Parts: sequence; C-alpha cells; structure tokens
Amino acid sequence: MDKKLEDIFSFETIADDCVKCGKCIPVCTIHNVNADEVTSPRGFIDLLGAYKRGNLELDKTAKDIFESCFLCTNCVDVCPKSLPTDMIIEQARNDIAQKFGIAWYKKTFFTLLRHRWLNDIAFKLGYTFQTCGFKIQEETNSMHSRLSLPILKSDRTLPSLSKTSFLNRHKEELVENGGKRKVAVFIGCLANYNYKEVGESLLEILETLGIDAFLAHDQKCCSAPAYFTGDFDTVDANAKHNIAYFESFAKDVEAVIVPEATCSAMLKIDYEHYFHDDPAWKARAQSMSRKIFMATEWLHNHTDLDKILATKEKDSRLVTYHDPCHARKMQGIHQEPRNLIKQNYNVVEMRDPNACCGFGGITMQSEKYHFAKAAGTPKAAMIKETKAEVVSAECSACRMQINASMGYDKEITTVFKNPIELIAEALKN
Repeated sequence: MDKKLEDIFSFETIADDCVKCGKCIPVCTIHNVNADEVTSPRGFIDLLGAYKRGNLELDKTAKDIFESCFLCTNCVDVCPKSLPTDMIIEQARNDIAQKFGIAWYKKTFFTLLRHRWLNDIAFKLGYTFQTCGFKIQEETNSMHSRLSLPILKSDRTLPSLSKTSFLNRHKEELVENGGKRKVAVFIGCLANYNYKEVGESLLEILETLGIDAFLAHDQKCCSAPAYFTGDFDTVDANAKHNIAYFESFAKDVEAVIVPEATCSAMLKIDYEHYFHDDPAWKARAQSMSRKIFMATEWLHNHTDLDKILATKEKDSRLVTYHDPCHARKMQGIHQEPRNLIKQNYNVVEMRDPNACCGFGGITMQSEKYHFAKAAGTPKAAMIKETKAEVVSAECSACRMQINASMGYDKEITTVFKNPIELIAEALKN
C-alpha cells in the first residue's frame, strides 16, 4: 500500500486524492448491482470527506449509503493511489453504531461471539430445535426455512448446525503426530459450528505430515463480523484476548494456521489497522501477525504436502476455484490452494474467479440481503458455466453465500468444498 497506516484515517487527504479516473467503478461490487455514483468508491470517499469536514450530517440516508459497501476491497486492488476505501468505511460505521446503535439481533449475535461458552449453548439449542423450523440437507451441511420470513426466506440456503462443535469434539488441546513439528489451529466460527469437516480434514493432513496440532481452545471469534458492522467494543475485547492468548503459546509453535480467509485477514492485517491509534497493542498485533498463515499458504510453502499429493491417484472430478476477497486481494494468496488441489483434481477456471461472491457481512446478509443475492447471481452463473462438480474456496463465509446463490438455480448440481477437504480426500486414495 502506498500510504502509511497513520495516513489512512485522514478523511480530508483521502477525499482530495480521489481523482476522477473511474478505474474503481467497473469492479465495485455494490455499484454493479446498484448503479448509482453515490454507492461507488468515489461516492463513498466524497461523502466521507464531506462528513469529516462537517458538511454532511450522519443521518439515516448517509447510514444507508455507508452500510451498502460490501468491503470486498476490489476498489483498493485497482486504485492507482491505493486509497483504503474499505478501512475508512469501517471507521465511519463505528460512528454510525455509536449514533444509531446496533440492531438487537446483531447485538445478540456479537454477544455470542464474545463468549464462547454462551455460543456453545446457543448452537446446541439451535441444533436440537433446528428441524422444527428448517428442512435439513445433510449432504451439503445446509438447510431451508419452513416459513418465509423477512430474513429467513424459504428459498434461501443457510448452513445447518452441528450437534457438537469442532473444538468441543476434541477435548484434548494437543493432537500428537510425532512431536517433530507443531502448529496451532485457529478454526473460525463457521468451521467450528457449521462446517466441521474443514477442521477434521486439517487434522488428517497434519497427521499425514507428522505435525502436532495445538487446538487453541481458548480462542475467541476473530471479530470480523463486528468490525465490519462498527461494533468496536466487541472487536476490542476479542482482539486483545486473542493477541494475549496467542502470545502465551507463540514460542511453542511454528505457526498459527487458519483455514479461513476472513479470519486470517482479520488476525493478520485488520488487528493492526484497528489498533492504529494504540501503539502498544498495535506492536503486539504486528508481532502476532508474523505467526498467522492461511492453511493452504503454510502447507504449500512450509511442508512437502505437494510432493506427497503427487504420489496419490488422480480424482476425475472437475473443480473450479473461487478467490475469497480476504485471501487474494488482502493477503495475495491465490496460487497456493490451486497448486495443491491441481495435484489430484482437474481444475478449470471460472470466468472471473476474483469477483466478489457477495457475502458482505452481517448487515448485507440481513436487511440488505437483496444486494447480496444480486451480487451472488453472476458468481453462481460463472460456476455453472464451468460444468464443475465442485467449487472450492478457503472461506466459510464464501461457502455460505455461494451455496445460497447456487441454490436459487435448480439446474446447478455443483457442491462446495474447502480446499482443505479436497486435499484430505486425495490423501486417502
């Protein structure tokens, strides 16, 4: 990034730097589904500059506009000046949260994210009673509402709940595989409670490699959902907890590997951005970030996994790969997962693997879901065009959104698998 971190939050400077080049417009996810200059990177920046100068009231109209950004970072990726539009909007959303408050259902959700024991209870109750309100599809770990409600539309695919979370299933924190090497695992909330096969597959891979796995049971949500919504109290609590916790075992492990793009980006990059005005915690976040790796990134660059996979049988299934925004654009990770899965699968690229799937965070998945649905439709069409039997991405948020998008087209039979799952399956052959 061209700008220093301390310059990122100068709204006046950012607004002045935004020249009329328009390079960001064609790639902007929200502008592509809501073609209004106001909901474009240039529009956001111009309004944010006016707000900082005192020329724009932060009213409900401004709130609606600033909450319409997907935070996909496409604009940052192509901007000649690397203007951090996403980070400025994240700061503005905190102002919005302080002025207007946060919806009760979001506050309830963020409370669960701050207290894992409470989250465990909520998900166990949800598992027990989910069949009362939802039709379960076990083969895809998904479900559909039996009723058509404002958020829970009957045609919308949602992730189903597991009886026992991944972390609770493994009571012992250390999974020993020889003791020669050791890594810690940060699993992420969706993989912990909904898509448990991701964690199980990661353990199978580490067992094959002879690498001990420290399952960091005291980890809390990375707080990305809260950060993107403006709930900085939750971010502050969880970030400080995770950093201090990671420091307690960092010297004993080679790395903290994360099979989730959004969690990895939050821990590795956004913690530092969040603590931009707190030198002590910023330094601790920077130190921790050196240990954080996306799972395929670390497995590809620090093990012989690719060579082991090369000795296994070729799977005939056709796989297409979607690049999560928080992997390719924020961390530069896109070739590593492809290099690993292509050892055993036929990989076909979709028309634009870098296009945002349209997840967009809690607000986009709730009151602005019409935007998420509109952004997801072209991604589902791209997947359909490839005729792939499997679509893969190292992100459970993308999994939730892409499954929903594919679910609206009854002709699509493609299933979603994390690359970690595909790799574990290949190792069994």
